[in-house]
Formats: sequence, C-alpha cells, structure tokens
Amino acid sequence: MPPRAKASEAPVEAGPKPPSKAPARRSNTSKTQQDAKDGAKSNGPAPSAPMTAQPNDEKPLKRRPPIMRDEMDDMMRPFYYQKHLTDPINTARDKWNLLPAFLRVKGLVKQHIDSYDYFTDVALKEIVKANRTITADSDQRKFITFTDIRVGKPNRQEERGIGYVDSNVTPNECRLRDMSYAAPIYVDIIYSKQAGKVSKKDILIGRMPMMLRSAKCVLHGRSESEMGLLNECAVDPGGYFIVRGQEKVILVQEQLSKNRVIVESAKGIIQASVTSHTANVKTKSYVLTKKGLIYLKHNSLNEDVPIAIALRAMGVQSDHEILLLAAGNDAAYQDEFAPNLEQAALEGVFTQEQALDYVASKLKPDRFPTFGKATKTPKQQALDKLAATIIPHVEVKDMNFRPKALYIAFMTRRVLMCMHDPKLVDDRDYVGNKRLELAGQMLALLFEDLFKEFVRMIKTSMDKILKKPNPTAEFDPINLIGQFESRITGGMERAISTGNWTLKRFRMDRAGVTHVLSRLSYISALGMMTRITSQFEKTRKVSGPRALQPSQFGMLCTSDTPEGEACGLVKNLALMTHITTSDEEEPVRRMVFILGAEDVTTSSGTEVYGAGAYIIFINGTPVALTRQPKQFLVAFRKFRRMGRISEFVSIYINHHHNGVHIATDEGRICRPLIVVEKGKSKVTTRFLESLRKGTMDFDDALSRGIVEYLDVNEENDSNIAVYEDAITQHTTHLEIEPFTILGAVAGLIPYPHHNQSPRNTYQCAMGKQAIGAIAYNQFTRIDTLLYLMVYPQKPMVSTRTIELIKYDKLPAGQNATVAVMSYSGYDIEDALVLNKASCDRGFGRCQVFKKISVPLKGYPNGYSDRMSDRDMENPRHRKIGKDGIVEVGSEIEAGDMYMLKETPMNQTTAVNSAGQKWAPQHMSYKLPDPAYADKVCITTNEGNNTIMKIQTRQTRRPEIGDKFSSRHGQKGVCGLLAEQADMPFSDKGVTPDIIMNPHGFPSRMTVGKMLELVSGKAGVLEGKQEYGTPFGGSKVEDMGNALVRNGFSYTGKDFVTSGITGESLPAYVFFGPIYYQKLKHMVADKMHARSTGPRAILTRQPTEGRSRQGGLRLGEMERDCLIAYGASQLLLERLMLSSDAHEVDVCETCGMMGYNNWCQSCQSSRGVVKMTMPYAAKLLIQELMSMNVKASLQLDDEFPRE
Repeated sequence: MPPRAKASEAPVEAGPKPPSKAPARRSNTSKTQQDAKDGAKSNGPAPSAPMTAQPNDEKPLKRRPPIMRDEMDDMMRPFYYQKHLTDPINTARDKWNLLPAFLRVKGLVKQHIDSYDYFTDVALKEIVKANRTITADSDQRKFITFTDIRVGKPNRQEERGIGYVDSNVTPNECRLRDMSYAAPIYVDIIYSKQAGKVSKKDILIGRMPMMLRSAKCVLHGRSESEMGLLNECAVDPGGYFIVRGQEKVILVQEQLSKNRVIVESAKGIIQASVTSHTANVKTKSYVLTKKGLIYLKHNSLNEDVPIAIALRAMGVQSDHEILLLAAGNDAAYQDEFAPNLEQAALEGVFTQEQALDYVASKLKPDRFPTFGKATKTPKQQALDKLAATIIPHVEVKDMNFRPKALYIAFMTRRVLMCMHDPKLVDDRDYVGNKRLELAGQMLALLFEDLFKEFVRMIKTSMDKILKKPNPTAEFDPINLIGQFESRITGGMERAISTGNWTLKRFRMDRAGVTHVLSRLSYISALGMMTRITSQFEKTRKVSGPRALQPSQFGMLCTSDTPEGEACGLVKNLALMTHITTSDEEEPVRRMVFILGAEDVTTSSGTEVYGAGAYIIFINGTPVALTRQPKQFLVAFRKFRRMGRISEFVSIYINHHHNGVHIATDEGRICRPLIVVEKGKSKVTTRFLESLRKGTMDFDDALSRGIVEYLDVNEENDSNIAVYEDAITQHTTHLEIEPFTILGAVAGLIPYPHHNQSPRNTYQCAMGKQAIGAIAYNQFTRIDTLLYLMVYPQKPMVSTRTIELIKYDKLPAGQNATVAVMSYSGYDIEDALVLNKASCDRGFGRCQVFKKISVPLKGYPNGYSDRMSDRDMENPRHRKIGKDGIVEVGSEIEAGDMYMLKETPMNQTTAVNSAGQKWAPQHMSYKLPDPAYADKVCITTNEGNNTIMKIQTRQTRRPEIGDKFSSRHGQKGVCGLLAEQADMPFSDKGVTPDIIMNPHGFPSRMTVGKMLELVSGKAGVLEGKQEYGTPFGGSKVEDMGNALVRNGFSYTGKDFVTSGITGESLPAYVFFGPIYYQKLKHMVADKMHARSTGPRAILTRQPTEGRSRQGGLRLGEMERDCLIAYGASQLLLERLMLSSDAHEVDVCETCGMMGYNNWCQSCQSSRGVVKMTMPYAAKLLIQELMSMNVKASLQLDDEFPRE
C-alpha cells in the first residue's frame, strides 16, 4: 500500500533549472574589481536558485541556449561560468577550473560509490568464483556449481491477489514506509540430475542493500528534473544505505597497510612485522631481535625459530648465501649477522632436512586435527606451514621457496639496518603506512563470510537428504537454495543496521562501523560521508596517533576533527582526495619486465645487494631487480601518463632500502597534481579553454598527462610547487589549488588562514550543528527530528568550496548586521544582544519537526490493532478527525489525544468478531510545548503492517539562552532581546541585528571574522559577492578602497548614535555584516524542572533526564559543599526525605533488618523497631547479604530520654 499524505500541502518544486548561457556583462572596472567578480552575484536567500549540473552527474555538462537576457542571469550563475568564452585566460589564476571538473568524476562521496560499484561488479564475482562448486560428501556425483552472480535493480515484493509481485521502489518510498532499499541477488547455477546436467538462470539467493546513486540505483544518472519527480534532492550526495527506513552510512575505516613490512622498536627489541592478508588467511609474522640474535616468530610456532634455520628450511643451503641474502656485501652488517650462523651450528642444523626437523619440533599441534585422513610426516607439516601459513601472501609455487626466503631475508636486513641506525624505524602513523577501507571492501568481507556460511549450510542439507536410504523426493537444489535465502539478506541488513561487523573466519569483531546519517544540516551529512574512523582505543591518552602528521598535507583535512577523547583519531578527507580501488597486478608485472628488469627469484645474494642494484617490489613482494632505478622510474611514469597503466598505480624509490616500490592495492589515499616538465606547467590556455567550453573533462587531463594522481609515498619522491611562480627546474608537480588541503566542512570558513587554529576546529563541529536547509525534498520527508531555518540566506562572503559543494544552495545561516561594542552588562562572556525588531521580522526563526510513529500490530489469531471512533463529548478528542487521527493543521497541547487506537483483548486464540473485546490504547501528546500537526502519513511496511506517522511542527523565534555562532568558532548565547528604539544606529540609519562584545576578539585571535565583516560590507556596497577563500580570496586593501569609494571608513568603523540617550557615542564602532549560524541548542529543548514525578523501579529514586520527567541530581560534589556549610538537615531532606525515604524494621539486638515486626535472626519480635532510611541503602545491605557479607545497623534514639 503506497503512502498517502493526509496533508493538503503545496507541491514541492521538482528542482531548479539549469542556468542560461547569457554572456557576462563587461564594464570598465579596475582589475581588482574584475577579479572580485569571479564570485556568483547574489543578494539574499535563494533556496531554489538555478543550479548547474551537479558534480555527481556523470554526463558531460551541457548548457542550454539563453532564454532571456537580464541582469539576474549574471547574478545567479555560479562562479565557474562567470567568464565569457572569449575572455582571456590566465593559467596561474584559472587552473582551479580543474576542481569542478574533478568533483564531477571523483572525490568526496564518489569514492564510496566507486567502491560499492567495484564490489557489485567485480569483487562479488570473485567471491563466488572462489566458492563456486558444492559437492556432496555422501554422493560425489551430486553437485551444484555457481556460474555467475549479479545484482538486479532495487525492488519490493507486494502482495496482490494470491501471490507476490515485484515492483520498482524509490528511496523516498523506503524512508516513508520503513522499508529497506535493496536489490535482489541472482545466481546462475548448473547442477546434476539423473539425466545429466541442468542449468538454471536467475535464482534468487538474497537481497543486497543498495547504495544511493550507485550504478544499480534508480537515481543513477538522473537529471535534476527527474530527481524532483522522484521526490529526491538533486544536491544530495548519495553514498549511504536505507535499512528499515533509516539512512545508514558505512564510515571510512583506517587500518595499518597489509602485506607491508613495518619495523618498530620497543624496550630494546627491534622487530619487523608483516600482516599477511590473502583470500583465505589473515596472519601476522615477525622477524625480531632477542639477546643480540635474530628470530622468526609466528603464532603457529611454540618457540621463535632462529633466522638462519628458517632460511635453511626454505632451501637456502650455504652459510655464505644466507649471509649475502640477509646482510648483503656490507662488512658491518655481516659481522652483526655472523652470530646467527653460529647459533644454527650450535643447534646442529647444517642441511635443509635438519632445519625442517627443527621447525617441525617447534610447531603447535593443529587445533582441528583431521581424523581418518592420512597423517603427514613432521617434515611435510613443516613445509606446509612455511608455504601456506607463515607470510602466506608470498606464494610458493611448486615448492619453490626462493621468493619467500628473499622476503624473510629482506625483513632481516631491515632489522639489521635499524640496529645500526635507529632513525630507520618506521612510523606507524605515517599516512603511507595506512590503508582506508571503504563501503565496498567492508561489504565484500561481510558477503564473503555470509556466502561461505550459505554454501556450508547447503552442503550440510545436501548430505542430510542424500544420506536417507529411501528419499521421498528427487534432489532439488533450487528449493534448497530458497530455504537459506534469508541468511544473506538478514546478515547484510543486521550488520548495516547495528554497525557490528562480526566475521567468524578472521575472528573480526568491529563495532560502530555504520552510523545513522546525520540530517541536522546539509553540511553535517556531507561531513559524515568523508569521515575517517579508526579502531584505536579512544580512552588511551597517546599523542602519536592523534598528532597532525606532515604526510597528511593535502590528503586529510587539517582542521576537521572532534574535540575530546576522539581528537585526532576521527579525521576527515581533504577536498580533492581519492581512495584507490584494487588494480590488477599482472599488467604491472609484465610492464616491469618489458622495461628491462631481471627476475629477482633467479638472482643470487651477490646480485641482489650488488652495487647499484635495487629490488622492485609490487605490493610489498620482491619481484624484479634493476640497476638503473631512476631511468626505470621515469619510463614507468611515462607509460602511466600515456594511459598504458592505471592512473592509480604508484611508484617511488626508497634509497635507504635500495628498493623501488610499486603499489596497485586498494585503500591508498591519493590526490591529483598538475605535472611540471622542464620547469613549465603542462596546463595550457588551450586546455583550460576546452575545459570551460565543456569539450574536455578531467579524464582528458589524465589521459593527456596534464594531471596525475600521487599517493603519499610518491609525493615524497616529488618536488611540488604550491604556486606557479615558485616553479624551478627541479619542480615535478604543481598544486591545483592550495585551499584543497582543507575538507568540505572547513572550506566553509572565510579567511581561515587568519584565524587561530583551534577556532577553525571549533567551527567544523558547530557548522554541523547549524540549522538551515537540509535538502530540496525536506518537506516530503518525515524524519525523527528535523530543524529547518525559515529564512536561510547564502553568505555574503563566500569561498570556492562553498560553491563547489553546493552549500550556497542549501545554506545554514543568515547575514546579520553586527556592531562590535559593549552594550549593557548582558553581553559579557560572549553573550549576544539581539535586536527584537530583527527577530520579529524573522531573524533566527526556525521550525522544529518531530515524528510520532505508531504501528498497528498484527496478532497470531489474525486480528490487528484498529482505530476507534471519537467521542464528541470528550474535550480531549476535539482535535481528532473522523478516522481517529488528529486533523492536519490543528494545534495539540499536553494531554490532547492525537490517535485513538484499540487493541484486541484476545490475541492468541481464534474468536469470532462478535466475541472479540477491544481495549482502548489512545495516544496522548506528552510534551510541554504545544505543536501543530503538520503531516499525517498512513502506509504499510515490508511485513504488510499498517504504520501511522504524524509529523508535528513548532515554530520558534530566538529567545534568551539560544545559541548562535559565527563561522569562526565564536559561539555565544542570546543575553538580551533589546527593543529597536534602544539599539544604537549608524549615521546612515542602520540598526544592528546583533551587538557583540569586543572582548571576544583579543584572546581568540579570530582575525578572519574581522576580514569577513570588511569584505561583506564592501560586497553589500558594491552589489557583488566577495570571497574569503583560504590562502586567497578578496584582498583587504581592495575591500578598504571599496568602502572609501562608497563613503565609508577604510577600517570598517562607523559613527554611531546611542538609541537610549540620542547622543553620539564617543568612539567609532566596527559595524557590518557577518554570517551567523543558529545552532540546534535551544532553551526550549533544555529547560526542565520537577516537583514530583516518576521513580525508578529498582532504587525507588527519581528518574534521570528531561525526557523521563526526571529530577536534578545532587551529586558527590554538591553533597560535599552542603556539608562544608553545615547544612546537614538540608542534605537529609534532599538525599532521603525528597528522594527514597523508606521505613524498615531493624532489630536492636543483632542489627539485622526484620520483616513485619519480626527478626528472623533472633527468632523474636523483642527489640524490633521502626527506622527510616534511603531505599537504596536498604537495597545495598540486602545485596551484601546475598554475597554472605553482614552489615549490622547500630541504632541511636532520635529523641533520647532525659
């Protein structure tokens, strides 16, 4: 049953139209003014302003011919269409045009979507391929083979007539109906039958939660008008899931890189560790020092094995070869390593056979021994462990251990190097040693675990059926698969819904992987999509992982991190970062040998560590050898720029280890940079012109070698210029724009490079709490809690980031005229004085929408809850309509009924309708503040149960205590609402909306706020938008000149008259517009008091919290204060008489509590007296008694006799 809206509401606009292509108007302004016109010109709120195609649209940008020519075209056009095609191009200034081109194809939320698409298109097939055949143990002829797997389009099953019909579903419908937005997973199978093999296609094995805007989603590739018809927001980034009506996002997970050697030093022990990760095994191996000797350590070994014995067991026979492989030709390293060879001799190990025997003696017994199968000899067991369990990511083919021996020798050499030079120890927190797991990788791990379990259950059932001596029916695999279909569906939904990723195979148990998508504001949703979280314990006070690393430059946002225990552990991606997906190794391996490298497995130790020899590693595994590393590097990069190799493959030289490292693995953070050759940037005016016309896009820049992606390790190999005038002959790359080192949230701050660093961090937190517009479809949604600004405005001082991420289309704030001066005593400690007339006209006015959801439950006997008729005589029913639900538009107050529901008394046994009795379960409004019924939605969920949803609306105007903040981390509450007649006014007659105390500036050092005021004031006077883009933006000198031109002071100060006395103030006042955000923290939601109310069942003390009508806690510190003042009777009254006073029987003889005037311990009623004590104290005594601990009570008479 589709949702029906009971409200008769105005239709929601389908979405703004694309901009017309009118030429920008030219004027004889100065160069400064012309530069400033790079901004979009707007003068007020434009919630449905025309927009360009979104960066998320995959189609090339097309512009329509002009429909009308007026000045509004120029004002509403975004900044990157401000220039006319015939305008001259300045490559240094206009190279940022690459930014919108990049954000159309990559970046921000695109990486989640790319990762999910890779999972559904590639990883899913690989998982099934690895587990494709199920063969019955009882009958080897019976099998099921999965030949293909694919994910269909999102749909839902609806009951029609006698069966179920699949029909298409939209995300908005899933939100309203509390359904999961998911698509069917189909497989093609071949199975055995008596007649031979039978193939079947499109067998359903479960349902896959669908990521919004992914390739299979109904929103993929939709135009703005089509998105409007689907009741979706065209600016919404996607990249999240809808499970049971809730929007869930899988956060980016930070992990230490797999299959890479990390050398660490602690307590005098140097160890090289590697976490090997393959399709079947996840294990960690160590090479470490112990008492001056080097050992191999692994979980499968009882004791650490001396490194010389481990190498000998892998087929490195002679001492000389072991010495060369581990220590090379360096005499100092050889001397250091020599005792390890002596140790092997002392252990009596000289041959491979003896080494294998030694390793076998140190093996732990198998946890799961294989009974009934031929047992292997100790030597075979040792070989198997060395081949498959110890460093399993280095493959052993045909028992050729040479690659693995080289790898262990390389780890040994790293340890020797660190023994000589402690500086060569690796930094775990270096970004190049980290990998980020996206939604696709997390879902692949989960699906693989569920699919293996699915296969195991089918196999178990097959064996059970086929073992029967006289099977009643023929073996039917399709029916068998259908029985376990809910396993995959339920497992995927449960993981995304709860956020707990529990994988039995890898013993992985992670919590908090998914979170509910924050819809507090548009920027809070976008910020959540780029958030990176780690599994590091947040309570540990360690500075290393929390510190700002130099390697994070350009990759992670320098400002956006929470305050408190998660500081530095939860991070955010910078604006132009991209997280790689996995690329194939084989083409890269072929390219390595085409470029003339030698196979390392056939090289001797002398060749491997010979003069000028560099080992080439692919994803951490030694593959080849080269003696011309620089030439190899240049040639490899040339092929990458030509497009012969994936643009995300990275290559760099590590001269300390004499290695060339090539990486193709997933999870590396990289970012695009402009290529510089021979001291000249490869971005040309011709290319920028093509980019502006739309005939080329960002992919063309990559394929032409103009731009390339670099990861952190390759950046260390490069010489990057920030500005074009800093390019030298040694420069290899040029930054596209310096402001891209910040993320989407920090990019909203104007002039952040003029602020003290913590202020920018505070704004990143508060920008997410600002009330504004959340989406174009905000009035078609019914969210649990929704805050909306009634009159949102785009900021007068914008930034490039604001327009790139479309924040100007869904803003969260208003341009307030601010006077920086002291006014009464109500503005101390950052409090603000608000103009009451401004609030009357709509400044800071917001609406709060809340959802009330009531399901009509079904019961086993076929009955379900129903609506009852209203009683016209009952005054509490006066707001109820004919159908038993509150009328839309009516005001409901505390105690009013909003829904009349009845529940059947008999819910289990079958009774006829006449015999069924019904109990009323009417719903009443319990909140203290009245609200309006804004919307009513009656629909059904996936279980075909009816759901009633009522959305209530409160309109709130600013009041004393409401919290406001500028975009510079300067928050303050409203201290006074002053009449306009009492407010000061400038000589132009302007009265400020806000008065701010000047003491807020010196200690906070928010110079960016001052610059915003000056730029905003100049922009208002010149009739154009100014820019406070980080490391650039409108220049202060130019803004000051603009003020002078318009008859104002260069400094932004005005001559002000007091509204109270009518006299001129004896000082000039800093006066102008600043963008202010109203935050969600409002007095109406916080104010709470209680006289009497509910108590907790266990302790009989007042409940806690405003939502439970709880009391205000008198804690330990308050108790100490009161007793210090000697107010013991007040304490008695607060802590017992007004809380949980309880009368008990106490025996004066033994001090135990009695019952009903009887002491069970003394078996007597003599000496039993009444006593009042806190119920919690009585409970504690009884709990101690249950632990066999006696607590005796010694009594004193309250009124002793004279």
